[in-house]
Amino acid sequence: MNYIGIDIGSTCAKTVVLNEKKELILEFVQPTGWSSVDTAEEIRQKLEFAGINLSNESSHCVATGYGRISVPYADKTVTEITCHAKGAHYLNPNVRTVIDIGGQDIKAISIDENGAVKNFLMNDKCAAGTGRFLEMMARTLGLSLEEMSTKGLEWKENIVISSMCTVFAESEVVSLVAQNKDVADIIHGLNVSVASKVGALAARLGKKNPGEYMMTGGVAKNPGIIKALEEKLDAKLYICDEAQLCGALGAALFAYEKCSV
Repeated sequence: MNYIGIDIGSTCAKTVVLNEKKELILEFVQPTGWSSVDTAEEIRQKLEFAGINLSNESSHCVATGYGRISVPYADKTVTEITCHAKGAHYLNPNVRTVIDIGGQDIKAISIDENGAVKNFLMNDKCAAGTGRFLEMMARTLGLSLEEMSTKGLEWKENIVISSMCTVFAESEVVSLVAQNKDVADIIHGLNVSVASKVGALAARLGKKNPGEYMMTGGVAKNPGIIKALEEKLDAKLYICDEAQLCGALGAALFAYEKCSV
């Protein structure tokens, strides 16, 4: 049996396949593009090319994420909140708070010792502090996301980005560049502004939830954001190699449980 989890986010689509021993045997990430339906079809083709047949009883598929309703071959859909909690618990049972910075939203999820969701909060309908925000700032500075993720670590001047609105923050960055401010200092200011927004969201969950913090999503690859957020939370963030796959992994685990009952 193959247990497939598909997480179609606003920016990237993640796919995970587990075998009967809950071992990860296949994973891939791709841009979502403008059509979740087309992305789902591309995923189906990739799975079949890998020898995974979705049309027989040897496979079970659960879809999650922004575009989960666009996966016609999924046997079930589950919310990304629940899947991130399930995936995080599988990766580290000591985790009690999951912070997911996605392409267009931020989630702070409180989970119990079994990986069930106790409470969660999401940012308002604003791109501030999300992956999209970071992409726009990198473009404004003429950098790749990879370059931006490390340049802010060696800062000297503590620059404050006062606006969390993406449009106004971009204007601030343009103004700072015109003032010949060091790029590393500007990026550090952006990292702190993101950490402040995310940290405030996590703090609203309350501190009566002892256990580790875990960060998921593509932004978990950004050491500058991680460092700034750890300072804001005054806690260590657990980061694993599968951070971006956490939602898809949770979906695959739900597929496993459904077939194992």
